[in-house]
Amino acid sequence: MAEEQKRYVFLERIQARLTGWLELVQLKLRGNRTKDLFLLTLPYQVAAMITALVAVGYAWLFKQMEGFNLWLIDKDPYLIFAAAPLCFVLSWWLVKKYSPMASGSGIPQLMAAIEVANEKKEDRSWRFLNLRIIIVKVLSSMAMVLGGGAIGREGPTLQIAGSVYRIVHKLLPPFWPKVSRRVMMITGGAAGLSAAFNTPLGGIVFAVEELTKTHIAQFRTAVLTAVIISGMTAQWVLGPYLFLGYPSVSTVGFSFMYKVMIIAVVAGAMGAFSCRILLITDRLRRGMSSMIGQGTFVFCLGLLFAGCVTMLGTAALGSGKHTLETYLFDPVIDPSAKAIAARFFGNILSFSAGGAGGIFAPALSTGATIGGYIGQWFNPTRSEHNLLILAGMTAFLTGVSRSPFTSAILVLEMTDRHSVIFQLMYAASFGYLIAMAIDRKSYYERMKLRLLQALPIEDRPPAEPPPPTPPRGNRFGKKPEEEEPPVSGFGL
Repeated sequence: MAEEQKRYVFLERIQARLTGWLELVQLKLRGNRTKDLFLLTLPYQVAAMITALVAVGYAWLFKQMEGFNLWLIDKDPYLIFAAAPLCFVLSWWLVKKYSPMASGSGIPQLMAAIEVANEKKEDRSWRFLNLRIIIVKVLSSMAMVLGGGAIGREGPTLQIAGSVYRIVHKLLPPFWPKVSRRVMMITGGAAGLSAAFNTPLGGIVFAVEELTKTHIAQFRTAVLTAVIISGMTAQWVLGPYLFLGYPSVSTVGFSFMYKVMIIAVVAGAMGAFSCRILLITDRLRRGMSSMIGQGTFVFCLGLLFAGCVTMLGTAALGSGKHTLETYLFDPVIDPSAKAIAARFFGNILSFSAGGAGGIFAPALSTGATIGGYIGQWFNPTRSEHNLLILAGMTAFLTGVSRSPFTSAILVLEMTDRHSVIFQLMYAASFGYLIAMAIDRKSYYERMKLRLLQALPIEDRPPAEPPPPTPPRGNRFGKKPEEEEPPVSGFGL
């Protein structure tokens, strides 16, 4: 208990200083419905701006670390055998030592926080979202990228955004109009994705499809406000931009769709299988009781990753954005199975180390290599090839996240290719179907359940009651007493 009080003493001091100013604002705006609405939305707006600024700074740091790693490899390719193991261990150690909940993508932690959140004092969402997690998340992912790890920043940005929103909620004084803690965190996830990818629609769809079971009517205004403000703030700092620019794509007919389907099935299946492997390696690492054993395991993963880079090429390094740009914009590309293996195994080895890092961007780049490699078998034009690459990106991300609408909308917004929205949704549908046939639950869902089961019993959310068993009846599905009476005359 003393440790918890010490952890929050900094926030309590800030809250005490802000209380007087906020009370003055509240007194001046009290008594008017429009002004009351302003008070309710103000925390969301402030948190959205902070989220955008943090996301932009995080993206800049991420890019710098990627650049330094590439510079290191250019100096001597064999330096990867020193950089990767040491940085993998450092990334894992920071998480293990200072904040275990900062590991991995961060999306399962955000989902778990939303599930256990309530408006009472014993709320336990702080276990998954807090200031310490923000700091460790950034430092651990920077260490992983410095070693060349094939991770992304998008999942961590969502957990960071959720933490920002929860901190802002905690700083609200008692007299402030009641703001839902759960809705704040849902909104934080949407704002984080919007700021990370510059995809406002993707943020909204992700909040609806993945983060909550609540009806959208209960949080639509908050989410819309958050993604607008976070997106505009990010654009104010970075200028208008698309994550992947404007690739040339062709409008195709029905005769082309079987090619999209083949790529979607393969990419969706590989996305689902990669998650199954990640669950196994996560279980292996956590099954080692000693720090030395886990550290040795992570060190060996770093050596394997260095060997992967040496044998399969530098395509295994980093988030994979360079691979995406190469496949979508170079006049001539030469897709290969080696590139697929580099992205696929590079991501698995990096993510299995237990440090902080996301899976969204690596999933997109792996899907791009699959779409590019299989697509070349059909002798497409360059524009048609781009469409098949986008289909692979969408399907692989769907296989990982099981969020087909989010995947299609994200790829659409990142490339501004509205003319192929139906093809992207088609790819997402087949990617989803094959992934569900392999595993009924997504990687995020399984990790969320593991996190909740690791909580003390008193902190776990109440178990959902099993669905009622339908009563046994006759061959028409009715109980004997519910059978229709025999027809007699005119039914009188």
